[in-house]
Amino acid sequence: MDIWKLSAVELGKKIKEKEVTVSEALEAALLQIEEKEADYNCYITVDRAAARERAQKVQKRIDSGELTSALAGVPVAVKDNMCTQGLLTTCGSKMLENFVPTYSAEAVNRLEAAGAVIIGKTNMDEFAMGSTTETSAYGATKNPWKKEHVPGGSSGGSAAAVAAGECFFALGSDTGGSIRQPASFCGIVGMKPTYGTVSRYGLIAYGSSLDQIGPMSRDVTDCAVILETIAGCDKKDSTSIDRKALSMNDSGWTGMDFSAALREDVRGMRIGIPRDYFTDGLDDEVKASVLGAAKTFEECGARVEEFDLSFVDYAVPAYYTIAAAEASSNLERFDGVKYGYRTAGYEDLHSMYRKTRSEGFGTEVKRRIMLGSFVLSSGYYDAYYLKALRVKALIKKAFDRAFETYDLILAPTAPTAAPRLGSSLSDPIQMYLSDVYTISVNLAGLPGITVPCGMTQAGLPVGVQLIGNCFMEKKLIQAAYTYERAAGKFPVPSERRGAK
Repeated sequence: MDIWKLSAVELGKKIKEKEVTVSEALEAALLQIEEKEADYNCYITVDRAAARERAQKVQKRIDSGELTSALAGVPVAVKDNMCTQGLLTTCGSKMLENFVPTYSAEAVNRLEAAGAVIIGKTNMDEFAMGSTTETSAYGATKNPWKKEHVPGGSSGGSAAAVAAGECFFALGSDTGGSIRQPASFCGIVGMKPTYGTVSRYGLIAYGSSLDQIGPMSRDVTDCAVILETIAGCDKKDSTSIDRKALSMNDSGWTGMDFSAALREDVRGMRIGIPRDYFTDGLDDEVKASVLGAAKTFEECGARVEEFDLSFVDYAVPAYYTIAAAEASSNLERFDGVKYGYRTAGYEDLHSMYRKTRSEGFGTEVKRRIMLGSFVLSSGYYDAYYLKALRVKALIKKAFDRAFETYDLILAPTAPTAAPRLGSSLSDPIQMYLSDVYTISVNLAGLPGITVPCGMTQAGLPVGVQLIGNCFMEKKLIQAAYTYERAAGKFPVPSERRGAK
């Protein structure tokens, strides 16, 4: 049995039935890391000793009947912008090269409470600023389908680790598509929940009004079970939402039992396709794969129609104005005083601040801090930042109107398949424009899921994105699960003929 090819839920079941031990599952993942990590660079930190010790403790708790979760004993990787107690947390930056948190993020705590075994911390674009995982201070991550191509970003390390079998599932964070886009590029499932569904406590912030933690997995079943495990109200996060209270006033779609949505049924479901997303700039092969997915939904009984979403052209400038403004504020704390990197030579306090931040931050982070500081400065605040907030509100209203007619929206996840390494960083503006299909979901606080829907002639995966109204994750999961069952589960790279 190739343990590493099992899904997280499949592995959890075999562990419960004593067909596989927790230690065997962990060693299968560690062997994959040993064989493939030099090629893919998915991890910044692999904590082998602690993971092995944890595996033994979890096994005893499973054997005693104390742990019954579907994820008990399953090895998981965590994006390196989530605090993990006693384990290095760098955000992919030199600025935090020696930062070891004294507490863990709430999402991490919930996974550990369920019995999951953390292997290590995955590579990412520095402070989550990038779409390729090339801005990391610890080197670029490679796409397991083709090493010459990027895995996407900023959660590229998590996506590549899942695709390569170097973990059974992973956590990522999504500020403007940073779960969904790398999931699409790597041929896995990735979900960004409704803002406030998963606690942001312990997530090192990029854009506080946009960030959301979510699951990255090999199939929709895993995605639903992981989300059910990490979601929930958290008093330590003021933006966290009590979904249980909401479900009392609804037909049940808003509840937290996400695995209950794992059933094949989209009959009568109304799915809208924005014409605005299928204009110039969308690759022909990506377009064909996404429209093929739409046809599959029709064959399964859904009603699929085209419509005009509007405000698509304004999403990218509004997003980067708001995200950069929030980043400039959030990253102000990294000054070399209390923790993290500090420059070796300086003359006075201001010199220390200046040199520490100049040496500690990478080019892309500096670019966004400067942009954010500019749009928040006196004389430009009204002209740029407040205007972007108004556009954000208009985008939300456009989605509200769409969801009066449609249950879900179907769209591409990215305009192309994974680009070659180095091509995106040479043109930052083009990299920003590649987020056009994902950022509106974050601006409106909506949930979105990406499911693999095809391959290009070059052998790279393509993902289709489903977008739901606030708190409608279960509709997304049901639709995604129906599509996955109709289209067939997507293979891992080593199972695909011709994959390199």
